[in-house]
Amino acid sequence: MIQACNVTYRVGKKALFEDVNIKFTEGNCYGLIGANGAGKSTFLKILSGALETTNGEIVITPGQRLSVLEQDHFKYDSYPVMDVVIMGNARLYEIMKEKEAIYAKEDFTDEDGIRASELEGEFAEMDGWDAETNAAMLLNGLGIESDLHYSMMSDLNGSQKVKVLLAKALFGNPDILLLDEPTNHLDLDAIAWLEEFLIDFENTVIVVSHDRYFLNKVCTHTADIDYGKIQLYAGNYDFWYESSQLLVKQMKEANKKKEEKIKELQEFISRFSANASKSKQATSRKRALEKIELDDIKPSSRKYPYIDFRPDREIGNEVLTVENLTKTVNGEKVLDHISFILGHDDKVAFVGGNELAKTTLFKILMGELEPDEGSFKWGVTTSQAYFPKDSTEEFNNDLTIADWLMGYSPVDDITYVRGFLGRMLFAGEDGVKKVKVLSGGEKVRCLLSKMMISGANCLILDEPTNHLDMESITALNNGLIKFPGVELFACHDHQFVQTTANRIMEILPNGTLVDKITTYDEYLASDEMARKRTVYTANAEEDEA
Repeated sequence: MIQACNVTYRVGKKALFEDVNIKFTEGNCYGLIGANGAGKSTFLKILSGALETTNGEIVITPGQRLSVLEQDHFKYDSYPVMDVVIMGNARLYEIMKEKEAIYAKEDFTDEDGIRASELEGEFAEMDGWDAETNAAMLLNGLGIESDLHYSMMSDLNGSQKVKVLLAKALFGNPDILLLDEPTNHLDLDAIAWLEEFLIDFENTVIVVSHDRYFLNKVCTHTADIDYGKIQLYAGNYDFWYESSQLLVKQMKEANKKKEEKIKELQEFISRFSANASKSKQATSRKRALEKIELDDIKPSSRKYPYIDFRPDREIGNEVLTVENLTKTVNGEKVLDHISFILGHDDKVAFVGGNELAKTTLFKILMGELEPDEGSFKWGVTTSQAYFPKDSTEEFNNDLTIADWLMGYSPVDDITYVRGFLGRMLFAGEDGVKKVKVLSGGEKVRCLLSKMMISGANCLILDEPTNHLDMESITALNNGLIKFPGVELFACHDHQFVQTTANRIMEILPNGTLVDKITTYDEYLASDEMARKRTVYTANAEEDEA
């Protein structure tokens, strides 16, 4: 068990947390959620002891061991892989090294023998003889082959280092496990293995992740950070989201009824206050009015963008024909005679790890790059809107948000433009902010406003969920599900792809195309290598402290 007791944490004058009381117990996996900047990662650091609280304390059941997923991928470059994993149980590793030092002595004394005997006893109690076997099982499960287990960390690539650090956190059956974005930079096979591990894990897990699919699989509870407090709910992320949306709707309906009743009473009082015959009734109703109070509900600080792509014209049968597109970038053939035809109901997800190929194809289709060979043709009824992966140039100017969007508006009316900005949470004075000072998340919301205002019936989106919080990802996900046009998109969010796409394309490392009319999960189930080629990446901003 780990518990926060009256925890307050201040950054300058701002209280990120105020008098937080929450208990995390054995056998449960808690998904820690909250808007960007709410303090999710900060709270994990407080729980781990990496940050001191301003007030209050963190209480851990005596004797329980806490383990944390570390983020410094270069910290252990001078150590062998196996050693790093076993370091996950610091006391066990300490015993192993002390034993080795004693047995390496040339002048072995009686005292050394006694000490070695003590260490051996403690070592056996901690299951030390199986330590390397257990570490190897974790590494193998995450996809680190046996021939790398005794390599130096410096010899591993970035993805492999991430897996080793995760194995280190999981090693030795810790009593409390703190995981910050554990799926980041993992391939889907490794994520699936981690999901099963955590589902079977009998101790306490607290996890921060932007991967909704992962949270839904592993979490028994959701801990929501809002207003500097943390509220605990039973169920995974989707259950929390759906139930919270239902609650908001019910609250609105309940409040509406009460408001109507109050208005009715007020009108009655006003109408009959001077009527002696009705005075007693009026007084009675006035008293009833005074007793009626709207539910004192503190609305969530969560703000969900309203994302609704409405095409100006219906799309025809001829949408897009691509024939033998070939492109070499920096000496690498990223597209090798790519051909496909899109119909008017196609929502295509481009998946897999060949990021450059996806971006190159999108740029060619939008006229930003010329192919080396081949051709493409958009249908005469189509109009396109594009979300680029790199939007640096788009915002490299001194325009305000409102003026920037005006440049793309078909209607020369600032009120019309501000309506689209309001949907994307740019209210009031936000419209006069300069685009060049916007955060990553704000820039994404601007680009989505631009796409909505275009009225296009074909949307091309290259990693649109980067830098978005889960509320915005969910809103975009829902907006694309109900969009009546054609979509081509690349996205690392599993749930996003699964719920949006009806057709999957993957450009393989050799530049060739796999094209299947299927869901994402069905595609992954049919191709084991596809799971290994696909790596989850979260780039959402926190801006917490």
